[in-house]
Amino acid sequence: MNGKPTNCDPPDCHLHLHLLWADNPYVSGTVHTKDTAPGLIMGAGNLGSQLVEYKEEMYITSDGGSTWRQVFEEEHHILYLDHGNVIVAVKDSSIPLKILKFSVDDGLTWHMHNFTSTSMFVDGLLSEPGEETLVMTIFGHISYRSDWELVKVDFRPSFPRLCSEEDYSAWDLVNLQGDSCLMGQRRSFRKRKLTSWCVKGKNFTSVLATQVCPCQDSDFLCDYGFERSPSSESDTNKCFANFWFNPLSPPDDCVLGQNYSSSLGYRKIVSNVCEGGVDLQQSPARLQCPLTAPRGLQVSIRGEAVAVRPGEDVLFEVRQEQGDVLTTKYQVDLGDGFKVMYMNLTLTGEPIRHCYEKPGVYRVSVRAENMAGHDEAVLFVQVNSPLQALYLEVVPVVGINQEVNLTAMLLPLNPNLTVFYWWIGHSLQPLLSLENSVTTRFADKGDVRVTVQAACGSSVLQDSKVIRVLDQFQVVPLQFSKELDTYNPNTPEWREDIGLVVARLLAKETGIPEELLVTVVKPGLPTVADLYVLLPPPRPMRKRSLTSDKRLSAIQQVLSAHKISFLLRAGVRVLVTTRDTDTGSPRLGSSGGYWAVAVLFVSGLFAVAAFILYKFKRKRPGRTVYAQMHNEKEQEMTSPVSHGQGVQSAVQGNHSGVVLSINSREMHSYLVS
Repeated sequence: MNGKPTNCDPPDCHLHLHLLWADNPYVSGTVHTKDTAPGLIMGAGNLGSQLVEYKEEMYITSDGGSTWRQVFEEEHHILYLDHGNVIVAVKDSSIPLKILKFSVDDGLTWHMHNFTSTSMFVDGLLSEPGEETLVMTIFGHISYRSDWELVKVDFRPSFPRLCSEEDYSAWDLVNLQGDSCLMGQRRSFRKRKLTSWCVKGKNFTSVLATQVCPCQDSDFLCDYGFERSPSSESDTNKCFANFWFNPLSPPDDCVLGQNYSSSLGYRKIVSNVCEGGVDLQQSPARLQCPLTAPRGLQVSIRGEAVAVRPGEDVLFEVRQEQGDVLTTKYQVDLGDGFKVMYMNLTLTGEPIRHCYEKPGVYRVSVRAENMAGHDEAVLFVQVNSPLQALYLEVVPVVGINQEVNLTAMLLPLNPNLTVFYWWIGHSLQPLLSLENSVTTRFADKGDVRVTVQAACGSSVLQDSKVIRVLDQFQVVPLQFSKELDTYNPNTPEWREDIGLVVARLLAKETGIPEELLVTVVKPGLPTVADLYVLLPPPRPMRKRSLTSDKRLSAIQQVLSAHKISFLLRAGVRVLVTTRDTDTGSPRLGSSGGYWAVAVLFVSGLFAVAAFILYKFKRKRPGRTVYAQMHNEKEQEMTSPVSHGQGVQSAVQGNHSGVVLSINSREMHSYLVS
């Protein structure tokens, strides 16, 4: 390095070179060699225990790698001229340059030359045709907006004459151990003396002499299935079969009636030209190929897909890793009633073309059988139409801990072939189902986003909805004129549009904000709907507003007066009225109780509580009963109490307008006393 020896000694330190091709075809890669410049190698790399990606110093050797020298601390583009007689180097830089470096003594010394008066971005180096040329071209641009600039550099004036035999010396190629027989031959090359300034020219040949060597142990490698085992001095570097390899086993392509050679553990190195001498391969035994049973049978679809569309051509490929193929019969069953027998199926490599007309899952089986045995391969093929539309249908408003159904309306449905992924809330772990609906509950109030993905083969669709989880709301059942059933296509989009129309009309007639009215049209016939009346967000009120019971009365009045109606495209008027249920009254908060029953029950409860407080307040001075009375200025709604649940069982997601801090056991004690 810099003309001085380094302290880089194995095994802790080596010279590491990058072996990369350049993306730009007009610049060199990281390693530079020429057939006509024997022994001359330049490379980019680093010294150390391992290769460092960002560190690319330039190193050169002129003796085939026996000795190396560092010449630059940064990567350079290299160009050899006149069979390596001149080495040109231009720095690989992202800034403009105007200096090139060149060497005429195999990189021992370097000279600098200003090839242009104005710095330019170098895009590439080119030489004129022929290995003997001494003329090169540097092309690039002065700025990123300018045209290309070409600079021609001619080294011919520096070399006044052609080289003669006296200008060359012989150089023998040897390895680090001093052995001159490499790859089975001795080679001697002609190299120009460093003190001779002459041109090698067009007729220069680098090879001086070549002699084939007798074979040695180093000309052989261990054959497949063998490895060297230095277990003892006498067996050092000998090849032994691995425990998993049987040298006498026939190769995979061995055909009955043919012969194969059993390896003795050695093979000559590829491209080695040695002759005579040591023959580690010797004469391997010739064995006859036996009849073997089929093994490793595989069936697949070309393209590796297992999901196809109806009517699409499918190409089945059958492969067999081991066993005889000439005498083997192949029974193919494609699962839809198509069965056929083949001979030489895996030998020809021809695919089986088929087309499935109907969606479904088909079991494809191939059975290979001969006199020695059999093997079988199975493939399940999904035939399904691509998904066209996905709509997530949910109730937009639910109560706390109320069971809610999430339904994915899919077209086409593709039953048992579609996987549904459900993301509820902020969970990153989806629920998986083969059914297009799931049920769930929400423990906390607020807005919850539900997202569903439907995956069928390579087709994936997604839809998402937001569900409002509330603790207080009212539900009014609605019905429509029978004429609407005739025009009901039973699609989610149509039901959503009808719900928006009804909510808009009710908001206009009652003065209730439209965002507090949610109409959900139910699937199927007859066409019915549920009207969800929501509480407004709590905020200071400057003027008196409708309470929950007055909002409900206003809705009932406009519905009873037949003021809510709309026209269909066909000119048919549809009337919206309340729907009769078991008791004919609107429901509260999605429970089974009804408004009238709830009002009577709460009123009776209030009367009993007031009577108890009045009669027993002097007898039981230590017990205080608190009551939170309904305030007209607060927009609250009364929650019903289910008859089957008792006094303490309030409907899911609702609080009563009158809340008493007294339970049934305390009430019983008062009444008994």
